[in-house]
Amino acid sequence: MMTWQTTWAVNKYWFMSRSQALYNRGRLLAKDNEWNADKEQEFTRLVTIADDLVPTKATLTTAYQHVWGYFKKICTQEERATYIRLLATLAPGNDDLGPFLKQLAIKYQVGYLLQSRLIKNL
Repeated sequence: MMTWQTTWAVNKYWFMSRSQALYNRGRLLAKDNEWNADKEQEFTRLVTIADDLVPTKATLTTAYQHVWGYFKKICTQEERATYIRLLATLAPGNDDLGPFLKQLAIKYQVGYLLQSRLIKNL
């Protein structure tokens, strides 16, 4: 059974990729690490709302910049250049950046990201 911390960790970048407001609401639910039936119901409602949202360039950019933070100090110069190039051309219908970040998560074995719903769904 997943703990609340694990549930939030798995979903937080996915929320961010869809809506900063939903991400913020989820973050508030996670605050103080106290989970109850009301919070669970609200979290489930937020997931349902997020499921219906299509990521925008802005929401994808925010989420991917957070994910990039795991690699910026360990990546190669070529990987950095690829990130910058893909970020510049990012659009919901042209998302090569997400799969690239997934490749980096696998290459560098960033377990936290490998468990992330955002990365798993790419």
